Amino acid sequence: MDALTITSLHSPSCFFHPFPSPKSYFPRFRFHPISIPSKSHLSRQNLKKPEVSTSDSPSIAIPVVDPFTSGETSGEKFDWYSHWYPLAPVCDLDKRAPRAMRVLGLDLVVWWDRVEGQWRVFDDRCPHRLAPLSEGRIDRWGRLQCVYHGWCFDGSGSCELIPQAPEDGPQVHTSGKACAASYPCCVQNKIVWFWPRTEPLYKNILMKCKPPSIPELDDPSYASSMGIRDMSYGYEVLIENLLDPAHVRYSHHKIMTVSKQPSSLTRDREGGVPIVITVEESDINGFLAKQEFGYGKFVAPCLVHMFPGSGSNIGSASSSDSKAGQRKFHIIVYCIPVSPGKSRLIWSFPRNFSVWIDQIVPRWMFHVGQNLILDSDMHLLHVEERIIAEIGPSNWEKACFVPTKSDVMVTAFRRWFKKYSSCQVDWANKSLGYLPPTPPREQLLDRYWTHVVQCRSCSLALKVLRVVEASLPILSLILIGVVAASKASVMSAAIRTAVVSMAVLLFAASRWLSHFIYKTFYFHDYNHAFI
Repeated sequence: MDALTITSLHSPSCFFHPFPSPKSYFPRFRFHPISIPSKSHLSRQNLKKPEVSTSDSPSIAIPVVDPFTSGETSGEKFDWYSHWYPLAPVCDLDKRAPRAMRVLGLDLVVWWDRVEGQWRVFDDRCPHRLAPLSEGRIDRWGRLQCVYHGWCFDGSGSCELIPQAPEDGPQVHTSGKACAASYPCCVQNKIVWFWPRTEPLYKNILMKCKPPSIPELDDPSYASSMGIRDMSYGYEVLIENLLDPAHVRYSHHKIMTVSKQPSSLTRDREGGVPIVITVEESDINGFLAKQEFGYGKFVAPCLVHMFPGSGSNIGSASSSDSKAGQRKFHIIVYCIPVSPGKSRLIWSFPRNFSVWIDQIVPRWMFHVGQNLILDSDMHLLHVEERIIAEIGPSNWEKACFVPTKSDVMVTAFRRWFKKYSSCQVDWANKSLGYLPPTPPREQLLDRYWTHVVQCRSCSLALKVLRVVEASLPILSLILIGVVAASKASVMSAAIRTAVVSMAVLLFAASRWLSHFIYKTFYFHDYNHAFI
C-alpha cells in the first residue's frame, strides 16, 4: 500500500495507516514503515508463523479463497462469555466515583476499592431494590454505597452494612442474598478488563487465562496514549469498518491527508488504487492477514491489531527482538460489543519514535482529530447496519458484491462471525434483539456523551475552555468601561482606539471559541458531497 502523507504524529484517522489525521491540526510529515515485529500472538492458542504470500497480482474480480470453508455455521461455537473484555483505560477512570459501563448487554459498575487498592467490577444493581450502584458513592471507609437506601459493599461484593437493620437484631447483611454480584477483573496494558461470569469457579480465572497482551503498551520507550468512544452502530459493523482500508480515501476525503498516486495509476479524484490482502491463518480465535504494508490480525472477540512487516516473517508485538533503531508503529483497537446497534472502541497507536510529542501536546488535542474521523463515517455505517438487519446478517455475502482483494479481511470477519457465532452476539439480555430507532443527527453524531464524559483529558479541556469563553466577554466589557470612564486628558485617542479594538477582538474571540467548543466537544456535522 502506498505510503501516507500525514498531518499528526499521534492521531490515526482510519486505524489502518500510520498516523493519518485531520489535515489542519499539525505539520505535515511523511513516514514509511520499515520495521517488522518478530513474533505473532493471534490468540491464547497462537497461530503458526505463516508462509507469506508475495503475490502482487491485480485485485480485480478474483476468486477469494475462503479461510472458513463455506462460511456456514459449524458445530464449534464461539463462547462469548469465556473471554476477557476491556472496559476503559485506567487514565479515564476516576477513583473517587463509580462509573457505569455496558458490555454484552450487561450493566456494570466499575469502582476503585481503596481498601485493597484495586479496581472492581460489579453488576450495576443493588440486591435490595435493584437501584443502580453506579449512581452511588464510595464512602469514607472505601466501601461502595448504594445511595437509594445506603447499603454498603466491600470489594468482594459482600454487604457490610444495612442501615435499616438493627444492630442487636439478626445479621441479615451476612446473607448471600445481600451480596452484590462481582466479576473477575484485572488491569493489563493500562486498561481495566473483566471476565463476564460471576460464578465462584471463575474467581481465579486470571491464574488460568489472561487478556491478550500487547507489550508495546507497557514499554516506556513507546508513546501509547489511549482514547475511548461509544459508537452509534454495532460491534460487527465497527470491526468490519476497521478491517477495510479501501474506504479511507473516500469516507475521510480532505479530513485526512494521504499521499497522491501518479496520475497514470489513478482513475478518480481521490486516487483509489488496488489493495492486495491475503488471509494467511484463521480459526475460531480469529485470523491473520498479510497486507502490502504489513500485517493485520483479528483476535476474537475484541482486538484488531495492525503492525508493519515485510519479507518472510511476522513478528511479535514485542520490540525486544527487533533491530535496534528501527521505527515501529502499531495500530491497536479494542472493539467492544455494548448492545444491539451500540459498540465502543478503545484505541492506542504505540510508536517508538517522536515520543517527546506526547509530552508537550495535550492528549485532548489528539482526540480532536480522532473524533473528527470517527464522526465522518458514523452516519454511513449507522444506515448500513439497518440495511443489513433488513436483509438478514446471514445473507450479507449474498447481498454485498465484494469481488476485490481489498475486501478480503471484511469478508473473512463476516464468515468468521457466521461460522462460529451464527451472525449474532450472544447478548446477556435476550430481549436485546432489535436495533434501536435512528436518533436525530445531533444525537447520532454526539461527542459529549459518547466521548468527552468518558475522557478525563477532554473533560478537563472543556471545563478550561468554557471558563476562557465566559471570561473573554467580561474582559471586553471591562475594557469598554475603562475607555468610557476615562477622560480625554488621561487617555489619548490612539490608546482609546487600541483599547476599543482589543475589546472587539476579545468579544470576537469568545464567539469563535464558542463555535470551536461546540464542534469539538459536542457535535460536528458532515456533508460529504461538499467536502
